[in-house]
Amino acid sequence: MSVLAGDWLYMQSFKLALQERNFVILDILIGLTQNMVEGELLQLTCLDRIDLTEAEAADLSYRKTACLFSGCAELGAVLADADDSVRRALAEYGHQAGLAFQLVDDLLDFTASSEKLGKPVLSDLKEGKVTLPLIFALQNGASQNGGSHDGNRSGRELVAAVLREKSFQSVRSEQITKLVRESGALERSRRLAVEYSNRAKDSLSVLKDSEFRRALLAVPDFILDRES
Repeated sequence: MSVLAGDWLYMQSFKLALQERNFVILDILIGLTQNMVEGELLQLTCLDRIDLTEAEAADLSYRKTACLFSGCAELGAVLADADDSVRRALAEYGHQAGLAFQLVDDLLDFTASSEKLGKPVLSDLKEGKVTLPLIFALQNGASQNGGSHDGNRSGRELVAAVLREKSFQSVRSEQITKLVRESGALERSRRLAVEYSNRAKDSLSVLKDSEFRRALLAVPDFILDRES
């Protein structure tokens, strides 16, 4: 029901764009739609890949989330007849805010309770999705010469087992959260999310002070502080 409702709302946006007879709006909507669909298809090819790189994870985050934020922010500039510098600034604002949003979402999968998150924790990993916090944890574990081992099994072996089993059978979820926590991956991911947030704010320097600019400046902080 939620997916179908989302599809209906999305087609309503195209209907409104056609009524405006503004091809710039349609170009943005079609571009971000293509990126999002490509992102979901790429996600399928990346499932169960324990060797997923930071660059690949960042590209998925852009295509699945940040391009939507970027397009929506840019559409505001288009509808306001703003000049190209403002359009580019707002597109960049949405891009960076979207990356921060996705990274916080990935973090919550390891830190939030299932009640607050609205879904089981570590659900991404059970679905075969290796996200940035886990990539960082595996990188840190490898550089510490086994410092992240749990018993006789390395962190990489623990993650590989969950990916293979698609559930927590031979590995407990607490072992994975411990791996991510003790490796410093949570702090590293949080610092990166803050960096994205600051970049989003910096991109608004081209705008004059107003209640609208101040509202936009508040959004990245909200993204960083959300708990669900």
